[in-house]
Amino acid sequence: MKKLVVSVLSTVLAFSLAACGGKTETAPAPAEGGQKEVTLKVGASPVPHAAILKFIQPKLKEQGVNLEVQEFTDYVQPNVQVNEKQLDANFFQHKPYLEDFNKGQNMNLVPVVAVHIEPFGAYSKKIKSVDELADGATIALPNDPTNSGRALALLEKNGVIKLKEGAGISGTVKDVVENKKNLKFKEVEAAMLPRVLEEVDLALINTNYALEAKLVPTKDALFIEDKDSPYANFLVARPDNKDSEAIQKLAKELNSPEVKKFIEDEYKGAIMPAF
Repeated sequence: MKKLVVSVLSTVLAFSLAACGGKTETAPAPAEGGQKEVTLKVGASPVPHAAILKFIQPKLKEQGVNLEVQEFTDYVQPNVQVNEKQLDANFFQHKPYLEDFNKGQNMNLVPVVAVHIEPFGAYSKKIKSVDELADGATIALPNDPTNSGRALALLEKNGVIKLKEGAGISGTVKDVVENKKNLKFKEVEAAMLPRVLEEVDLALINTNYALEAKLVPTKDALFIEDKDSPYANFLVARPDNKDSEAIQKLAKELNSPEVKKFIEDEYKGAIMPAF
């Protein structure tokens, strides 16, 4: 009788193993809290955006969010790919640029949360002070409207030029009404500005590109925006996913005390938390 019981049990066990593929594997542990892991694809400029995102990857992993960071060196594709749902969100731009892009491309991308401010700066390899600008000197500016206007406004604030009254950050080269040194303006794609620095007398460069080029804004810039700059960089998503649980977890971590300390310690004033 005992042999019969053992035989039956062996048969049942063999059948059970066969039904499971012959293996007794342990199911993978669910993410913390028992939730299913979700993959979130976010496009970002390499510095500092991607660096900040990679800093919070482990924390998001604990919360069931697998953060995939895709790096871009331009200001167009990250928005295009979010709009086309190839990416879930992006992190590289300030609100004036986003608004101008939405209008020009007939898109409706939305800001989710402000993370940091990148003070815009003026750099030169030829002069040590703006007072040294020679007559007819060449100044390089970003060629996208929002950053070009921002650059011109900074030049005006530092006494280099004067813009038409009311032009503000929306000004263009055509709005320059006073140019005592007959300065020439060369509009260049933002990512290319550090590369033309040797060719021009002064270049107005976005801080993320300055950092990539190993420039130290707080030390190398002849002049730079102050902490009151309205150009905070935002996490951006679509109307259909901005309130999703994964996006909101990402937004919360981007505004965490840990990220604030990371920005302050890593960039030492070149970039400042916006929260």
